[in-house]
Amino acid sequence: MNKINYQSVLDNTIKKITSENRVPTLIIHSCCAPCSSYVLEYLSRYFKITVLYYNPNIFPKEEYEYRISEQERLIDSMQFVNDVKLIASGYTPEDFYSAVKGNENEPEGGKRCRLCFNVRLRYTAALAKKMNFDYFTTTLSISPLKNAEVLNKLGAEIGKEYGVEYLQSDFKKRNGYKRSVELSKEYGLYRQDYCGCIYSKMEREKLKQG
Repeated sequence: MNKINYQSVLDNTIKKITSENRVPTLIIHSCCAPCSSYVLEYLSRYFKITVLYYNPNIFPKEEYEYRISEQERLIDSMQFVNDVKLIASGYTPEDFYSAVKGNENEPEGGKRCRLCFNVRLRYTAALAKKMNFDYFTTTLSISPLKNAEVLNKLGAEIGKEYGVEYLQSDFKKRNGYKRSVELSKEYGLYRQDYCGCIYSKMEREKLKQG
């Protein structure tokens, strides 16, 4: 079976909405400011965007709050074609721990991560439905360590369940990740060295120790 080119899928979606001469609304789950930088630069040309910062996996709380402040600073600093707003949720780590219970020892990128994706995408979809957004998506696919196919299939399934269209994408394509690094330097953004949860932090510290 041929792999889906999610960048091409996104291209077709953008072509469709552009031909309709409208600016649809999009709520984007953001994992952090650096990953969102390229995504916002790119998509704000075609959508009115609300950035949702909901990441109950982040450890510790101080890290969570600092990442929110960086997200807010980036949005305030960047220039966009269409409006970009921010919704920052409270710190609810119990959402994450409840979702991944029994999978704490899974390797990074495995089942625990997919369960974490599910929690964050469901929260985003529910809010998209409640606030009548045209689309929802996530910045997560920009990471070279995140599987775009897993994210898009999960997003599409959740979108059908909630009745909101998931904007399929693979933001690492067309040097998206490289551009995010450039923008992070330009705006002096804090770039964390672990995904966010306590388990990824522990794994990172083991690697540092050799």
